[in-house]
Amino acid sequence: MPYYPLRTVALPHAAREAYDDWLDAVDRELEREDCDRNELCRKILTDLYYPDLANRDPQSLPPSARIALLQMDPRNVTLEPEYYRELDEDRYREVKPLIWLWEMFDKSPLGENVHLGVRFRRILARRIFRRCGKNFKAFHFVKLSFGYNLEVGDDVVVHRHVLLDDRGGIRIGNQVSISDFANVYSHTHDIVDPKLVETPTTILEDGVRITYHATVLAGVRVTRDSMVGALALATRDTQPSTVHVGIPAKPVKKKPDDRSRQPGPGDPLADM
Repeated sequence: MPYYPLRTVALPHAAREAYDDWLDAVDRELEREDCDRNELCRKILTDLYYPDLANRDPQSLPPSARIALLQMDPRNVTLEPEYYRELDEDRYREVKPLIWLWEMFDKSPLGENVHLGVRFRRILARRIFRRCGKNFKAFHFVKLSFGYNLEVGDDVVVHRHVLLDDRGGIRIGNQVSISDFANVYSHTHDIVDPKLVETPTTILEDGVRITYHATVLAGVRVTRDSMVGALALATRDTQPSTVHVGIPAKPVKKKPDDRSRQPGPGDPLADM
């Protein structure tokens, strides 16, 4: 099988410099003790979506334009996790503006720019997650629940359209990869009364791979170096260094010894 490590992609100097300056400014503002995260979110999103309206009196605008501008401010928005009874309101109040900023950034013209998006989401993840290790990479349209119940190790990559339902907590180890359209849950409903909810922690240990369109249910421990195959449904703990496929997922193959892996080059999207 051909060996295809990630390649470095060059950007025009002026564009890269503009991106770095903007990211540094956002990072510095979030570091300020007196940073108003709601206002920062409102300002960034207004500049991205409606720069011509940023200084206009809202009352001078048509009703639909006024409504659109209201969506730039997370204080005017309700998100699904806010309706969950066990929400820690104080903790969520801190991260909600950053979650809204993340989601709306992804829907903007900037969202699919990999160089810019990976670094921007990394800045936010370090302030949203309970823990965020080095070299975290999230591609566009990753969906979080509470956000503050996520613990993420080093060198973790989360690809497009992934759901990380951290309602009961998700712990992700080092060098974990979660592929496109995968779902990782940490809550489950009673089969009779859906208002009865259990929230066990879901764990992805070091070296785990959750592949395309796979689902990991609440409370499952995906053990070290194991893989949940495409479209598989992990309903129980996996076996280490083993590939699991099917619905429900079952072990089908032991993975080769780690020493057989080729050493990779430097990661072009790693922390600067």
